[in-house]
Amino acid sequence: MIIIFWISIFLIVYTFVGYGFVLYILVKIKRLFVKPFVFKTDVALPSVTLLVAAYNEEDIIEEKIRNTLQLAYPKDKLQLIFITDGSSDQTAARVSNFKEITLLHQDLRAGKMAAIKRAIPLITGEITVFTDANTFLNAEAINELVKHYQYAKVGAVAGEKRILVEETADASSAGEGFYWKYESKLKKLDYELYSNVGAAGELFSIRTALYQPVETDTIIDDHMIAMRIAEKGYIIAYEPEAYAMETASADVREELKRKIRIAAGGIQSILRLKKAANPFNQPVFTFQYISHRVLRWTIVPFLLFAVFILNGIIAFTVPAPFYRILFVLQILFYLLSVIGFYFEQRNIRIKALFIPYYFCMMNYAVLAGIIKYYNKNQSAAWEKSKRKV
Repeated sequence: MIIIFWISIFLIVYTFVGYGFVLYILVKIKRLFVKPFVFKTDVALPSVTLLVAAYNEEDIIEEKIRNTLQLAYPKDKLQLIFITDGSSDQTAARVSNFKEITLLHQDLRAGKMAAIKRAIPLITGEITVFTDANTFLNAEAINELVKHYQYAKVGAVAGEKRILVEETADASSAGEGFYWKYESKLKKLDYELYSNVGAAGELFSIRTALYQPVETDTIIDDHMIAMRIAEKGYIIAYEPEAYAMETASADVREELKRKIRIAAGGIQSILRLKKAANPFNQPVFTFQYISHRVLRWTIVPFLLFAVFILNGIIAFTVPAPFYRILFVLQILFYLLSVIGFYFEQRNIRIKALFIPYYFCMMNYAVLAGIIKYYNKNQSAAWEKSKRKV
């Protein structure tokens, strides 16, 4: 029982903190022997297609288009495609007012992956950039992404997601902002060691020739598109100077809905990405994939339950006071999470309580996502998440 308890604690700590330390050490060692790739500044820029899938985004779509038209990339090398399939508001009509945009629209809503598949035959760019309708890119985003394709082994490049957080942020904003800052640091280290292990739909790009169709029922299409390219032996690069900005989820309920969807998609992707989990194909990549993704999306929430229950049993059966102290600390942590939930419902902002609350919410979302996926209750049709104004 004690052995299982400590193995469980090790895996939890490794997943959320330890992997970052291991990455940092491995990268430090690599720097001693391998010089970083140097980008050239005098190379011809590739042609690029920017693809946006939008569903009922009439309130923000014109602002997105203006942001897109302000990108500092040669206009003669940039194709813009917006897909508005299934939108029942004025999204398609507003996009049609801009002659620079190629609009694809049909009334049938079949999911984001189905919409992307419709657009693929029309793509002319050597590089395809995917971005969401409710995110805004920095002017140099595309330039920063495409420079990585000078390295022949790079097949995809992920940009950085930045959450706009106010000083008076609630738990959903502060927690999401903290989470993505930590994720960004891990992604930088992942790429420096070897490769990223996925991409976020807010901003990522691929070599168009490497695109592989993924199943239409795919829940997190961005992750799957990038990972299928990685399974072919290519690297997923990471560029923090190409970033997509968006506000946080409107509230914790909206954030929870989004997290559950990602968790359901995570389980789906793990079941389908068999080559990525096979260490005999790419051992370093598999190590990164399991450490950064698989553990979070599978066993960690269950281990949290196991650790709490085992700690309670051990605390009252083993004379060592250490286990009692540890059990009290666990109770205190979860109590702080409950207090954080209580305060959140009443709009009381105490940031010290946001992290335990957000941590528990994330792991609950993984459990809920697993259940939802196996019960076949998670649709592949993308849902518009409510965001703060």
